Amino acid sequence: MLKEKTTKELETLCQDIREKILKTVSKNGGHLSSTLGAVELIVAMHSVFDSKSDPFIFDVSHQAYAHKLLTGRWDKFDTLRTFGGLSGYTKPSESDEDYFIAGHSSTSISLAVGAAKAIKLKGEDRVPVAFIGDGSMSAGMVYEALNELGDRKYPVVIILNDNEMSISKPIGAISNYLSHVVSGKFYQKFKKTTKTILEHFPDSASYMARKFDESLKLITPGVLFEELGIEYIGPVDGHNVSSLIETFKIAKEMKKPVLIHAQTIKGKGYNKAEGTQEHWHGVGKFDLETGESLSKSKAPSATKIFSDKLLELARKDKKVVGVTAAMPSGTGLKPLMEEFPERFWDVAIAEQHAVTSMAAMAKEGFKPYVAIYSTFLQRAYDQIIHDSCILNLPIKFAIDRAGIVGEDGETHQGVFDVSFLRCIPNMTLIAPRDAKMLENVIEFTKDFPSPIAFRYPRGSFFELDHDAKEISFAKGEVLQTSDSDLAFIGYGTGVSKAYQTSKELKKDVTIVDLIFLKPLDKKLLKELSQKHKKWFVFSDTAKIGGVATSLEEFLQEENILDVKIVSFEYEDKFIEHGNTRLVEKSLGLLPTQLARKVLEN
Repeated sequence: MLKEKTTKELETLCQDIREKILKTVSKNGGHLSSTLGAVELIVAMHSVFDSKSDPFIFDVSHQAYAHKLLTGRWDKFDTLRTFGGLSGYTKPSESDEDYFIAGHSSTSISLAVGAAKAIKLKGEDRVPVAFIGDGSMSAGMVYEALNELGDRKYPVVIILNDNEMSISKPIGAISNYLSHVVSGKFYQKFKKTTKTILEHFPDSASYMARKFDESLKLITPGVLFEELGIEYIGPVDGHNVSSLIETFKIAKEMKKPVLIHAQTIKGKGYNKAEGTQEHWHGVGKFDLETGESLSKSKAPSATKIFSDKLLELARKDKKVVGVTAAMPSGTGLKPLMEEFPERFWDVAIAEQHAVTSMAAMAKEGFKPYVAIYSTFLQRAYDQIIHDSCILNLPIKFAIDRAGIVGEDGETHQGVFDVSFLRCIPNMTLIAPRDAKMLENVIEFTKDFPSPIAFRYPRGSFFELDHDAKEISFAKGEVLQTSDSDLAFIGYGTGVSKAYQTSKELKKDVTIVDLIFLKPLDKKLLKELSQKHKKWFVFSDTAKIGGVATSLEEFLQEENILDVKIVSFEYEDKFIEHGNTRLVEKSLGLLPTQLARKVLEN
């Protein structure tokens, strides 16, 4: 039991946890700097609160590796992010002490408010503990939750892990002194006494007490939270276990909403990762001694191709602008932000704002690119419909990480964007099959007059032996013809899967690249239906509302009843984490497996 350990024992435990995390992440890859910086906070949480009853709610949860190690998963931790192993995020199906699944940011305080409501209705003595990073505080959902929490006053403890001092920067000796004062028992007792005085004495008698309390708040970083009705403690040292335990005990006893502002160092305990180096946030396999990546060199990633091509266009056309939501490196926008800081922006974790702000720029005559991962674009769905498509504004949605993304798992798989975008009026959908075509697609979208979305995978493309022709609106392409009754129809990276499957099949088939999913090339499809009566659809998208569904709708509209469609898209379930090849094998979607399915059909 952590509650029985001495401070020295807890500090040793923190070191053991760091060593375990470093050894595992260097071998498996994963999130590193943020989770190293959170070790003492999580150890202190487990020392004061009870994760078996008090809801431990981690925002994003990529920083919760220490929590996994403290909740019976030490021996299994070397399976982290591997197929069939531990998830890189909290997951209730993995442990009862993981209160909620998480992979996206800024949900923790809303969850804590909901948990507090339920606890109150059930008459139980439990305290929700929300653990949130300073980056997640940039999203609007946080303030929606704080707004209600400050009004309702439910007992909730919020631990704000500030690892970049983005909310406030300490100012000399006075700030350091106040940090100790504000986090101590005396100050909390004083505030309680002051409140009692204010309630029982007339204004004239309580004037000085009121002024003292207000002045103290104004010169501490917590004025925002205090004004929202949330008690504020901090800043406190997020790496001092004994101080954290004392602070958490105070917060727990207050029986009201409390925010503890803890300052930590990213990458704590591993010198190469300490600080604000973005490289160490999420890493692949690396050498623990040198810090050098062990990943094999590959062809340029789709993200790199997007970045280079967009930079080329931006240099030629001053109307080209762009935005991303806290992913400048991940989406490839960082080089553009550095060269054209007045035209490319990172708006932090605010996908909704990113889209709507670009809608206004489109209305003003600019050519905006919104670069967001498929999994995060879901968060801006209302803005895509309401602020982009209704007015038919020429926004270009660059959807990175489309398809299976591997080790991040079900919260991050980019398989739903086609299904949720295809139904929106005025939206055009296009996908490149390889690197050269991605460049052509980006060029095509620049002057496109209405909303258009193009998707591309994590990592590099499988290159085909076909030249990428200039894009023509709503026109597909036949890549290979045959006298067979079979037609393989691909969309995006599904084209390469169709090509590989045809090689495994060792039989001539016609291969078609749709290029456009909305609108479809109806002329090409009508001609295809006259000769080929069995269509096999290849796409790394969800089956429901996906590519095959679109083709089936087309056949019904055209009253073509003698064509059979078989979809090799993803079934109606969330896809687990793990190596992409192993995941696809488990789903029966490797080319060898698909070739057998073709023969069966």
